[in-house]
Amino acid sequence: MSERKVKLDIQDSVAILSLNDPSALNAVGIPMLEDLADALTDIENPDNGVRCVIMTGEGRGFCAGANLQGRGDADPNPNARPDSGGALEIHYHPIMRRIRNLPMPFLTAVNGPAAGVGMSFAMMGDLIFAAEGSFFMQAFRRIGLVPDGGATYLLPRLVGYARARELSLLGERLSAEKALDWGLINRVFPADQLMDEVMTIAKELAGGPTVALGKIRMLYNQSALNSYEEQLDLERQTQRIAGRTDDFAEGVKAFLEKRPAQFKGE
Repeated sequence: MSERKVKLDIQDSVAILSLNDPSALNAVGIPMLEDLADALTDIENPDNGVRCVIMTGEGRGFCAGANLQGRGDADPNPNARPDSGGALEIHYHPIMRRIRNLPMPFLTAVNGPAAGVGMSFAMMGDLIFAAEGSFFMQAFRRIGLVPDGGATYLLPRLVGYARARELSLLGERLSAEKALDWGLINRVFPADQLMDEVMTIAKELAGGPTVALGKIRMLYNQSALNSYEEQLDLERQTQRIAGRTDDFAEGVKAFLEKRPAQFKGE
């Protein structure tokens, strides 16, 4: 039996989701997406108690993009051109939607190249961290494709339209340090400290009011689609949900008693 293309390790209510094909710099193929779907099912299972997720890559890279040897989108007719868009809708988009809709913080720890759809996965993070020496690349134009994995939605909202177009049209490397300066990512750490630093932050989030944190990520995701008035209405609806949680009651009680809150995520 071949080794799974995604590793899942749950510790202290934090799920570490590791892309696991280091010999290919964790390039994404259909088997990896299938394993990723299975891992997300475990993360979404309340019995596993996950309250924060970290995505990273095994070995010396985060994700080099799509595995061109195994996209799984070729037409059985040898004279036909492949439908790369069909592969996105069938295999990639369901994963992206599930990540976006997770009811808990989702962090990405970029430990090397994040290229093509690998950069799209990195940008899915509510908080994006990178190791010194890592880089990001919109590699699609180098093989005659357009950005995918939600890149044309996420990238301009993170760095602005001018820089997004520059990255996609030129396909140049963007260093972690420059990505930080541009506002694409949140923090840069020495490579040998990346996972320890990200795990510290993840544990803090996992010990927080999970319902509220999940709703915060939902509100920011929706804000790009809503008018100001629509967003005010959504905040009102969401605050009603958060205000009825046990964690809100505990938070107020702890504040009045001048002690740290002991949140249970419910």
